[in-house]
Amino acid sequence: MELRHLRYFSVLAEELHFSRAARRLAISQPPLSVAIRQLEDSVGARLFERNSKGVRLTPAGRALRASAGRLLTQAEDAAREAREVAAGSAGRLRIGFVGAMLYRGLPQALRDFQARYPAVRITLSELNSRHQITDLQHDRLDLGFVHTSRMPVELAHRLLLSEPFVCCLPAGHALARKRVLALSDLRAQPFVLFSRSASPDYHERILSICAQAGFEPEVRHEVRHWLAVVSLVSQGLGVALVPDAMRRSALRGAVFRPLDRDVAHSEAYAVWAAQAQGELVQRLLQAMPAHVPAG
Repeated sequence: MELRHLRYFSVLAEELHFSRAARRLAISQPPLSVAIRQLEDSVGARLFERNSKGVRLTPAGRALRASAGRLLTQAEDAAREAREVAAGSAGRLRIGFVGAMLYRGLPQALRDFQARYPAVRITLSELNSRHQITDLQHDRLDLGFVHTSRMPVELAHRLLLSEPFVCCLPAGHALARKRVLALSDLRAQPFVLFSRSASPDYHERILSICAQAGFEPEVRHEVRHWLAVVSLVSQGLGVALVPDAMRRSALRGAVFRPLDRDVAHSEAYAVWAAQAQGELVQRLLQAMPAHVPAG
């Protein structure tokens, strides 16, 4: 049974006249008759009664007519969906992100993207960089937003943002009275730090920043999300070096101060499977720069 046969059958079932049906189908009558016989052979039942009075559907033909209409509609829908996915106007996007991306324009970019492409189904998963890379390798994500540029060769990546680290302090801390801090001001302070298991890159980068200033931070607490870092600081449990984007978290009780000299920057990358880059991924990447804050 072919879709062509079902299409011919449906038109003939409406017209109940071979000549009119053939004209609608833009074919001659003999190929239509052959196609109907082939369909009847495939089904194993007579679908039309033909006599001198005309053509009428058999009970088997009436039963097939409803099913044929549904099958043809499903085939048309499937073809349309495939075209829309290929054109980047439908489909699904499975996106992973590190928490700091919530303050780097990702929600705004997704909101505008969804408004422009409402047929695209977007699912979000907050994951650390390492887990996103693993999920991209195993086709569990289509696009990730990570903190590391160390990628397997099968993944492509693009730098989205490079921003300075700033100091996060409890609002009542003595150092909060200063407009700009030196790293040496933090020498004797208890630190809240991003855990090594969640992000080895960030953990090592912050330790390295402190080492360059001549001290090893006293790490009191290690957590897995930047928002948790800022939250603990806001409760007076330590100080932290955080990406500038975390200023936008607006957690009460936390203040942010720039450092008096440039140190290693916090970077955000988009990453995707190089061999499977779809139109949807590329369209979202094209939209991101308009929403990512200037570094």
